[in-house]
Amino acid sequence: MSFSIYQLKPRFQQLLQPLLAGLAKRHITPNQVTLLAMFLSIAYGIALACYPQNKSLWLGLPIFMFVRMALNAIDGMLANFTQQKTAFGAILNELGDQVSDAALVLPFALVAGIQLPLLIAVAMLALLTEFVGVAALLAGSKRRFDGPMGKSDRAFAFGLLALLVAFQLSAMWLNAILIIVLLLLFWTLLNRIKRALPHHAAPPIP
Repeated sequence: MSFSIYQLKPRFQQLLQPLLAGLAKRHITPNQVTLLAMFLSIAYGIALACYPQNKSLWLGLPIFMFVRMALNAIDGMLANFTQQKTAFGAILNELGDQVSDAALVLPFALVAGIQLPLLIAVAMLALLTEFVGVAALLAGSKRRFDGPMGKSDRAFAFGLLALLVAFQLSAMWLNAILIIVLLLLFWTLLNRIKRALPHHAAPPIP
């Protein structure tokens, strides 16, 4: 099984557990947490796009990625804790994830030396990978989060890229990392398709 940072989610959730009672007591809803994560991501992405030369913003991106991952974990935990799981909440969660990803990835296009076609390919394949993860439900499987380049892994990869941008590493290295991310995304896509099919096997060809 391909390793993914997502496999550490149970331990991460344990660290966030003390927050749940406080959020529920203040009547914070899971959808509010989801929207907060999305709007904060959009705001940070706009700041990066407006000030791509600001080193502090790039240095802060890994920290923001961690905060976003925490918010993404909290909304699901809060929904279970308060028994507020809804179909609308599930749709909003998926939508918020994709919007947030785009908002935080696309500003890298403004970094000098980044190959724009490569970055767009990464963004599109990441979107397709998540689409397949959701589409697995149509095949009778559960929502697929298989790696090795799931949402959490992408957050780590782009957090690392942001640090390299801040320290003005050669664009050659930035593009090399993007190529690795692209290849791992393709691997992830194949993994999710395979594991979404019944018995992990493709249907027979008539």
